[in-house]
Amino acid sequence: MISVSQGRLQDRRPLSIIDIGSNSIRLVVYEGLARSPTLLFNEKMLAGLGRGIVSTGKLDPEAVTRSMEEFRRFRALSDQAGAEHIYVLATAAAREAGNGPDFIHRAEDVLKTEIRVLTGRQEAYYSALGVISGFHPANGIAGDLGGGSLELIDISRESIGDGITLPLGGLRLQDMAKNSLVQAQKIARQELARAKLLKGGQGRVFYAVGGTWRNLARLHMEMTNYPLGVMHHYEISADSALTFLKQVARGEVEKVRGIEGVSKNRRSLLPYGAVVLQEIMAAMQPSKIVVSAQGVREGFLYSLLDAEEQKSDPLISAAEELALLRSRSVHHAHDLVEWTGKAFKAFGIDETEDEARYRHAACLLADIGWRAHPEYRGRQSLNIIAHASFIGVDHPGRAYLALANAYRHDGIFNDGIAPEIKALAPPRLLERARTLAAMMRVVYLLTAAMPGVMPRLKWESRGNGALALVLPASLSDLYGERPAGRLAQLARITNRRLVLAVEGGPSVSVK
Repeated sequence: MISVSQGRLQDRRPLSIIDIGSNSIRLVVYEGLARSPTLLFNEKMLAGLGRGIVSTGKLDPEAVTRSMEEFRRFRALSDQAGAEHIYVLATAAAREAGNGPDFIHRAEDVLKTEIRVLTGRQEAYYSALGVISGFHPANGIAGDLGGGSLELIDISRESIGDGITLPLGGLRLQDMAKNSLVQAQKIARQELARAKLLKGGQGRVFYAVGGTWRNLARLHMEMTNYPLGVMHHYEISADSALTFLKQVARGEVEKVRGIEGVSKNRRSLLPYGAVVLQEIMAAMQPSKIVVSAQGVREGFLYSLLDAEEQKSDPLISAAEELALLRSRSVHHAHDLVEWTGKAFKAFGIDETEDEARYRHAACLLADIGWRAHPEYRGRQSLNIIAHASFIGVDHPGRAYLALANAYRHDGIFNDGIAPEIKALAPPRLLERARTLAAMMRVVYLLTAAMPGVMPRLKWESRGNGALALVLPASLSDLYGERPAGRLAQLARITNRRLVLAVEGGPSVSVK
């Protein structure tokens, strides 16, 4: 009997982050410290600590009491999950309230650990690191909207530029404006005039971080019938955003399709988040809005990695982990990465940097559905990949990864495969996903999904422009009708004359 679950990476040690915000407090237990962190457990409470802080200067008393009760639970859950480290971060409300120090002292007693009360600069810094960790690469201005403050910071790849903290968090703005959206717009415009860095964002991306903006994006997905319910790297064009935000900022959020999916506690803040985003767009004039699921927590985790780990590709790291957990042989997946790279070169198929990354990840993921029934492997694999918690990949890239796996199982000429996912990918990526799948379908019949064969296969140019896939004589018994038939499919899709051959032996032209 197996005593240790094989569904987790055995070299990881769980850790917890408790994030004390102005509106919500959240516990996240991670499987371990990694470039692409995986959640073991996640729980949120909308405490509303910062509600009324503008008029009273203090944290809400009822929210403080409820938070202390939740902290006991969070500590117990962290212990239950086996977290070896607990990091507690507190942001705007706790650092600004008159009773903030007393609250922190009481919370430290309950949680039995030190709480890091972040300055506005630190909060902006970790938020920026969160965005840097989640995109490949990031280039624009990140805005992290919490309940008490808004952090804006310029990001260019791994470089962090100017930043500013403004008192425009949803709860705070609602209080300052005395529940008037008209007044909120005036306040937001006045405060954002101090954010001179926004001028440097013209024509670049605005990265939207924070629960209020994520909920707005979720509503935008519903309104536009977007086919993929993955929040990270969801893109909204400037024109579409302005039309949508105008409706929400008028306080008509209850009329927006999908609003029932947003908690009632969150709904009242959506118009204020829309007002702030409207004013940011007016001042910055970004090319588009891109949603980041990575924020302060993920940025803090990223800061704990060493320099080498920070430089690693998060998409490849996550795909590698899935291959290790789910495939028949992770070594075979690595063989596939190398072999398809050589095959693309032999066929004269050029790749951009991102396309090469996507092919690499798709190869690592190619066998994660093998335990499913053969008739459902393609569909199951597609759903797992399309909806995985990957970072470092946009939605067209997700479509490439998912479709390559689906075509590999269900056939490269099956045009009925996931039309909603196909709609996300441009023709070039669709073509490469189909070609990659066709190559996989050939080589899986020569390897039985086990390593060692692919490094011994060669592509050779023959007369009349033919290209031969050559098996060494020692592997001649793998030669047969089935792989020849799959090679014929590859020939058809690439419009090439292909030959399956044995070194010093027979060969079959398949086109």
